[in-house]
Amino acid sequence: MVRYLFLLVASFLVWSMSSFAQDADTRKIYALIDDYSKARETRDTVLLKTILTDDIDQLVSNGEWRYGLRAAIQGMMESSTANPGSRTLTVEKVRFMDAHTAIADARYEIRNPDGTVRKMWSSFTVVQRKEKWKIAAIRNMLPAGAK
Repeated sequence: MVRYLFLLVASFLVWSMSSFAQDADTRKIYALIDDYSKARETRDTVLLKTILTDDIDQLVSNGEWRYGLRAAIQGMMESSTANPGSRTLTVEKVRFMDAHTAIADARYEIRNPDGTVRKMWSSFTVVQRKEKWKIAAIRNMLPAGAK
């Protein structure tokens, strides 16, 4: 009986510690996406270089693929210039694949200078590298029929 109680308590402690760690990582991932949004809004390439992996890949809503840090940042800057407006990312959920990989799904809106809003979705694959969360992949989608 004592052995059973010990195993039950030990299992609960392991579960609660992993749950606490995942909550902390979830908050870090929300902050990471906020940093990405801020970097895009202010065109901060220095910040982008610290939050994106070197081998990042990005699929944007027009179907263009960007491979690698240099191409991704260049494409982001060109996109911000060609499509001016205020960008907002709102994380809807974070799903962990394992302790070092997660997917963050976000609503992505661009408020155009004329007041119209382009409503899209973004999914971010994030990885933990040396205790820091970074963005490894971005998928932007403009839902069919959306404007």
